Amino acid sequence: MSHFIFVTGGVVSALGKGVTSASLGAILEARGLKVGMMKLDPYLNVDPGTMSPYQHGEVFVTEDGTETDLDLGHYERFVNTTTSKNSNFTAGKVYENVIIKERKGDYLGATVQVIPHVTDEIKENIKNGSKGFDVTIVEIGGTIGDIESLPFLEAIRQMGLEKNGYEVAYVHLTLVPFIKTAAEIKTKPTQHSVKELRSIGIQPDALVCRSELPLPKEQRKKIALFTNVTEAAVISAHDAQDIYEIPLILREQGLDDIIVKKLNLNVSKPNLRDWESVLRAKDNSNGKVRIAMVGKYVDFRDSYISLSEALRHAGFKTQTPNKLNMLNPKKSKDKEQNHYWNLWMPF
Repeated sequence: MSHFIFVTGGVVSALGKGVTSASLGAILEARGLKVGMMKLDPYLNVDPGTMSPYQHGEVFVTEDGTETDLDLGHYERFVNTTTSKNSNFTAGKVYENVIIKERKGDYLGATVQVIPHVTDEIKENIKNGSKGFDVTIVEIGGTIGDIESLPFLEAIRQMGLEKNGYEVAYVHLTLVPFIKTAAEIKTKPTQHSVKELRSIGIQPDALVCRSELPLPKEQRKKIALFTNVTEAAVISAHDAQDIYEIPLILREQGLDDIIVKKLNLNVSKPNLRDWESVLRAKDNSNGKVRIAMVGKYVDFRDSYISLSEALRHAGFKTQTPNKLNMLNPKKSKDKEQNHYWNLWMPF
């Protein structure tokens, strides 16, 4: 059976749990492991297919035609894996399955409750989606403290307790803000976020701390003291110029070593030469092309993130960076199309 790494987030949303999960997956894959990726979303929509791109970004369609969260696009861009209908499920889908089972009589007249019926359904979905992998990274959507996330957190807490033929590691992503007026890095939000997580019964094995600047040693030591993790497990995930630098940043600080040790895995050191070559190609690029993307939802860039990233990848391959201009046909006054190298219309 697959081992599990559960990735949670605290303080605020949009910290980059998807990219962090994908980056960790890339490093573990470079160590010779077959890595699976999953996303659990706490909203009550059955799937993101009917959600507004302005609220949720693009709908990523998997190879089997399932409409899923955009983070699955990050997973496929970072890890050599193909996601499917088993890679993303929501609270709405979980409750739908539980109600269907109750109507069919599968619970034999029992009083259907969040614990154990909803949590058991979540665990069953996680295990079904992990088949065939050495390690499965499971990202929990939302923020610690949200009421919607509680059934999912309870389910992964139970999995850490059961360990029925598998090992479990917990990674918590949190914000360490830099207050410019005081010129100080503040650790209190992280302390409270971990306190909230521990009150649920989950002790993180590693903290990935998002910040504008690299965390000084004294701040990492303070975070470790107040969150009950080792200083080496406090990872500085400071702002990078490019998201494809993040696997190297995490590897440099040994996040994968901490996880491999926790999961009791005997694997080789990672080979990240391919990542380094991609970044070198990006840095050594020549010239630049301008491409216009015309679409309905271009005011929110994540609405077409797979297309924009595909163009970036093409630029990496040809060592020709591209400047992407997003144009709304109803608002744009840019009528001089001849100064664009190409025109994309992703309707």
